[in-house]
Order: sequence, then C-alpha cells, then structure tokens
Amino acid sequence: ITTHKLLVTKLCFKCGLYKQGLLHDLSKYSFIEFSSGVKYYQGYRSPIDYEKEVLGYSLGWLHHKGRNKHHWEYWMDTPLNNKSYSPIEMPFDYLLESVLDRIAASKIYQKDNYKDDSAYLYFINSDAKYQMHEKTAEKTAALLDYLKVNGEAKALAYYKKLYFEYKNLNHR
Repeated sequence: ITTHKLLVTKLCFKCGLYKQGLLHDLSKYSFIEFSSGVKYYQGYRSPIDYEKEVLGYSLGWLHHKGRNKHHWEYWMDTPLNNKSYSPIEMPFDYLLESVLDRIAASKIYQKDNYKDDSAYLYFINSDAKYQMHEKTAEKTAALLDYLKVNGEAKALAYYKKLYFEYKNLNHR
C-alpha cells in the first residue's frame, strides 16, 4: 500500500497535483480497507479482485471507491427521475490522478515487465471503458496512449501542461 501510495504521490508531484498526491489513497489505511488488503493480498494483482472471487464482492472496494474521487466509480449517480445509475464525467484533476494511479499500479504489479504501454493495454482490455462516462474513457485512453507512444518523461510533462491549463481555466 505504502509503496503504491508513494509512487502515485511522486507522479502527482511531477504533474503539479500536490494536494492530491499527499492525500492519495489514505483510506487504504482504514481498518476495513487495510484488513481486506492484508487478507486477500497475492502480490501480483489487486487484493480487491481476489476478495471479489472469494466473496462475490469486496467490502474494502466498496469503502474505497466511495471516498476517492480518482476512481470513475465514485462518479456514478442517479439523475433526478431516473431509476438507474449513470456515469458522470470526471473533472480533469481527478481523471489525471486516476491515470497516474493506473501507471503506478501497473509498475507495482508488473515489476520488471512494466513498459510504457502497460497501463494503456490494461485499460483498453478492461470493461471499465464501457461503464465510465464516454468522455472520461476517451480522455483516459488518450492520456495512456500518449504515455505509450512518447514515454514517461514526455507524458508527465504533457500531463502537467494539461493540468495547469485546466486549473487556469477553472480558477482552482
């Protein structure tokens, strides 16, 4: 948990997301998430996936996704007079943190096999892109593709430029 958190923090700092870098995944140290992570830890994939296989759900994940805006699942809501959940477009700062989170997770799980296309391939081959808001999925794929094509140093510089454009546009 700490290795992942520190790696995301480092990547966030390189992109100008200082507060988000410091606060990233602090809920993982809560009892429900930490105990779930320890019990279902395997080392090569998320303990959440294993917990879901065993129980059919993950209490740790249910807790985590509701408290961390960098997860697209946080951005699901029921519009007024509608009976089903719908995805909401993620604000760019949280989308960028999500991309950095995906990069860090790929590095942690793949270790020496990590390449600049790892997070992109994982995203493209997942069902998440069909469930999240269309624009969120498009932007996520584009940012990860930029990393795949240009390498990490150029990608982080580009992400930082985009973040400051977003920040200046939104006066945050």
